[in-house]
Amino acid sequence: MGRDGVRSVYELVFPGMAEGGPDIVRVTVTDRTGPGGNPVYEDATGIIQAEISERSEVRVLATGAGQEPVQGVTARLLSG
Repeated sequence: MGRDGVRSVYELVFPGMAEGGPDIVRVTVTDRTGPGGNPVYEDATGIIQAEISERSEVRVLATGAGQEPVQGVTARLLSG
């Protein structure tokens, strides 16, 4: 577990494209809170950011102009 009992590491599973399987990105907890009041997680580059609830509900956050919201992303707990 991370700070204040928050789960610290997840894998985000993005739906696969027609020619390949799903994309998987490892994210860790930050000290930020998302619009739903849940912890924000990010990948090592900071480009992928997502709010993840206690029930592993995922809201991918836009990190750049013109970025489209991603639907169908799931979270798998890796630690904690």
